[in-house]
Amino acid sequence: MIRAGLQIPNFSYPGVAPDELFETVATIAVTAERSGFDTVMVMDHFYQLPGLGTMDQPMFEAYSLLSAIAARTERVKLGTLVTGVTYRNPAILTKTVTTLDVISKGRAFLGIGAAWFEPEHDSLGVDFPPVAERFERLEEAIAIYQGMTRGERPTIEGKHYRVKDAINSPAPIQAGGPPLLIGGQGEKKTLRIAAQHADMVNLICNRPDVPHKIEVLEQHCADVGRDPAEINKTMLNFLIPGRDTAEAEAARDRFLAAQGLDWNNLDEATREGFLARIIIGGPDDVGEQLTALLGLGLDGITVNLPVNGHDPEIVALAGEIITKVVG
Repeated sequence: MIRAGLQIPNFSYPGVAPDELFETVATIAVTAERSGFDTVMVMDHFYQLPGLGTMDQPMFEAYSLLSAIAARTERVKLGTLVTGVTYRNPAILTKTVTTLDVISKGRAFLGIGAAWFEPEHDSLGVDFPPVAERFERLEEAIAIYQGMTRGERPTIEGKHYRVKDAINSPAPIQAGGPPLLIGGQGEKKTLRIAAQHADMVNLICNRPDVPHKIEVLEQHCADVGRDPAEINKTMLNFLIPGRDTAEAEAARDRFLAAQGLDWNNLDEATREGFLARIIIGGPDDVGEQLTALLGLGLDGITVNLPVNGHDPEIVALAGEIITKVVG
């Protein structure tokens, strides 16, 4: 389960040449492990997302990258936040995650959701069906994944996917298969699916909405007769830490400037929206904000460092702050 998770959201690093990109990522992952993070994640996207950069910026294929990180680390859990169900045949995805579990000696998990970034699909020729169908695909994919990772040879004839006596050898190292994480916030479908199947859920919402989302999840758990305490609950937050407030705010301003924005010229509503998902400040301020976040009912804290996460000292600082909060 995730107590202190780091997602690596970009691969555009100042002064880093393409042939040095992986070494930079590996340094981030190793530093995260040494500084107390128990989980390292990457996005499963092929283009960079709006708000983080432009679509032509560097983006690694997630599972190749995770397998390479597995060879450099020893303890951190590894997975995506999250894989879009549209990107891969679920049986092949199961083999991929199982391979990661074997390579990492039992540290993999599958993070999965219904997918959303339509421009990426259009550009790469990946089908992007309507939302209702994507959720149908998600439930079928989970059934295939769970059958194949639990020592079965499932035969499933779904509406969208099918397998026949599907073999998964070598089997996962983890008994019962790598844990399943569902990412998202939809109350009718995403959280219902999480209540039925997930070991972990990562909420994609603003901080004030967290208690309500957890209440909805708990009601879905009650409907299916499941203890909600069995599900590890986290939320992704953008973190901009600094050695002091001034350093953090300067990093924020650089990040906004790259998006064509100036903090001093933003209206109050825009600033509030920005701060609803971003935690910023020196160690004491960040610690207080993370403590308040954990108090909303979450079991762990997941962050990314979109501005200065390529700096090992900042990664270490973030890990030290978070591990103090989660204990």
